[in-house]
Amino acid sequence: MKRISILVPAYNEEKTILELLKAVRAEKHDGFSFEVIVIDDGSRDRTVELLKENPALYDKLVQMPKNGGKGAAVRAGLENATGEYILFQDADLEYSPKDYGKLLLPLREFDADVVIGSRFLAPPFLRVAYFWHKLGNLFITFMFNIMNNTTYTDIYTCYLMFRRSLVPPADLRTNGWEQQAEILTMAVKRGQVFYEVPISYHGRSYEEGKKIRAYHVLSVIKAIFLTKFYA
Repeated sequence: MKRISILVPAYNEEKTILELLKAVRAEKHDGFSFEVIVIDDGSRDRTVELLKENPALYDKLVQMPKNGGKGAAVRAGLENATGEYILFQDADLEYSPKDYGKLLLPLREFDADVVIGSRFLAPPFLRVAYFWHKLGNLFITFMFNIMNNTTYTDIYTCYLMFRRSLVPPADLRTNGWEQQAEILTMAVKRGQVFYEVPISYHGRSYEEGKKIRAYHVLSVIKAIFLTKFYA
């Protein structure tokens, strides 16, 4: 039985948090158990209230004293995780827990160290969104592959799963959007077996709450470079 710690960072997600957690709890897979850790990043809406009213939907609730960004929330989640593997899950329903079976297959069949869910490997559906987002993602992925001699198609997807021992939270130096690049670079640098699987994606628009911006690309490239050559 392999234990997966599912980290759910949440900031002002009162509209989706319960639906998301119910979907996570509905997932049952032979040979795997889930530890669901919700990290509230200083929400100002009813997110925490709803979570406290529904404790059966998660195993741990970590409350940040103030909003520190997704990276800070992820770090707090890692510090509280006990599973052999870590899986990131956004709270906004852009990614469906129904894809967990695909993500777990490389663990079951090949004892993978890292598994990424790619939106560009012929998923069942993909919401049409922003051209420049896709172009930026392709550029980031291209640079990552050059520096790490890999063949990923989509490194800035929410669904990143990795062996917890590869990325001790004390080793992380970033707390911003670039942290995922740091985590993936560290995991690939220290691991050996890596897989990608196709996942579906229902992305939000800016009006619906999407937060990532073009200027984040620079910090991501910097994080890949520094982690690859100096960590």
